[in-house]
Amino acid sequence: MAQALQALTTILIGLGACVGYFFLSNKLVDVIWPPRGANAGRNINRANMIRPWLFLFPALFALGLYLGYPVFETLRLSLLERVPGGGYQWVGFENYARMSGEAKFWEAMRNNMLWLLVVPAASTGFGLLVAQLTDSIRWGRIAQMLIFMPMAISFVGAAVIWKLVYDARPIDQEQIGMLNALVVTLGGEPQTWLTIPFWNNFFLMLVLIWIQTGFATVILSAALRGIPEETIEAAIVDGANPFQIFFKIKVPQIYGTILVVWTTITIVVLKVFDIVYAMTNGQWQTQVLANYMFDKLFVANDWGVGSASAIVIMVLVLPILVWNVRNARKEME
Repeated sequence: MAQALQALTTILIGLGACVGYFFLSNKLVDVIWPPRGANAGRNINRANMIRPWLFLFPALFALGLYLGYPVFETLRLSLLERVPGGGYQWVGFENYARMSGEAKFWEAMRNNMLWLLVVPAASTGFGLLVAQLTDSIRWGRIAQMLIFMPMAISFVGAAVIWKLVYDARPIDQEQIGMLNALVVTLGGEPQTWLTIPFWNNFFLMLVLIWIQTGFATVILSAALRGIPEETIEAAIVDGANPFQIFFKIKVPQIYGTILVVWTTITIVVLKVFDIVYAMTNGQWQTQVLANYMFDKLFVANDWGVGSASAIVIMVLVLPILVWNVRNARKEME
């Protein structure tokens, strides 16, 4: 109860501070440039130029504090090294050299590239397929809602669910993992799926595909419904079959949306951490960049290499993010 009251008090104080800031800043502008008198017109123009920036200041300050500052501080730490007695010393790009000499880093890079090849393609492909199939049936909205439901689950929650699916017990015990229970029913032997090198990465990817397919379905379904009916009817009149209508009429018209969905999921993949951490913690050759960064920062306490790996992730994400924003703006235009 005390925590609930504390949360409510914090919300009320925050809302009060926001309202107070906007009210007082508005009054301050009117005091400095009063909208009356001989210079009323000039004062109103000046106030109108300043007022939007005052209203934007809290958001710009928060973005700078929570997004801008960490980027520059991480870049600075990646060029420093902790001194045993305390403090830091300048080492330049030595942390990047040390990182590139570690086998775990290259394992993480290979796994991330594998995730990039599989997860965006599979999620977008399944999402497009489901969107097309559910749009043509009466209970399609219900099906889409069920497929979208995993999006409401946190990555850690999804990892726990799938870890139970992959659970393995000794051969003389009853299997509680759904996958091993099915294998045993079919006459096979239970497997420790998450410890099988190379293939265990695909078992982890399946969790993210399960989550992101719902996102892709919703976005692509909206895009499909936006296709003019006249083009579909004209294709039918010309004798096009359903496959030709889908691949030659519908897909080209929503190609921009497909790319946006693809790149959005790609950004999620580059930052994937929770699933790997909760299911394998990077063991059995499942290390990814975000998990490698976490291990360096908080387990090995190596802030230099950890910060360097964070910069690598940012460098990989940034071009895709910029391209995605530009493409989204073109779609809106």
